[in-house]
Amino acid sequence: MTNPLNGNDGNVPLTTLSLFGFSTATNRLWALAQMGLARAEMSRVAGLRFWKLLGSGEGGGFSLRPNFSRYGLLATWESSKAADDFFGDSRLFTAYRRHTVEIWTVRLVAMQSHGAWGGVNPFLPAASPAADSPVAVLTRASIRWNRLRRFWSHVHATSRALDDAEGLLASIGIGEAPVKHQATFSIWRSADAMKAFAYSSPTHTEVIRRTRDEGWYSEELFVRFLPIASEGLWNGRDPLAGLL
Repeated sequence: MTNPLNGNDGNVPLTTLSLFGFSTATNRLWALAQMGLARAEMSRVAGLRFWKLLGSGEGGGFSLRPNFSRYGLLATWESSKAADDFFGDSRLFTAYRRHTVEIWTVRLVAMQSHGAWGGVNPFLPAASPAADSPVAVLTRASIRWNRLRRFWSHVHATSRALDDAEGLLASIGIGEAPVKHQATFSIWRSADAMKAFAYSSPTHTEVIRRTRDEGWYSEELFVRFLPIASEGLWNGRDPLAGLL
């Protein structure tokens, strides 16, 4: 595969998502504490353009039930070297390794991105479209307070539709704050499989229509990524093994 970080797309940022698995009560408490304690150290990481420490929910999509065994770190980097230095040498990531039973990290290049997260879109500029390959999708929304009940009343059906989608390799609901700020990260065998779910699932298309017509979100973001490398385990496996 041609590296989209080379050539005309050389200014495209590298994005990484790391998912951490914790097995004991002590380590789960440590992970929860890092949601606050690790912020100061993250703010000093060289070459880091954007980052979010993330909790997760039960199941593969949005959920009101937190999963205290799974946390995440989403980051956008100025260069591959900056990412390498963090994952290889940083004190913080070394501490995560000591407390986890598994870590899965995927390296991503944005191919399409629109919307904002906290008033900015950290995934621009996007790279040129790639040939058919696995794709990853990040969707994130800030839900208006007066639309929370309506949003959550539709979550269960939407999550079930996602779980049953053909071509879905893995998915997880993540977010930097419960209830109001929600995101999903999903990996698909191909762009065609992802589009088939997005535009052909009656449940999903109905929810999308309602979000527009009823103004559920104060802010939203959609990003389609090209995965370029992955390592480690997520629920005991690498969902991209043999596909990159």
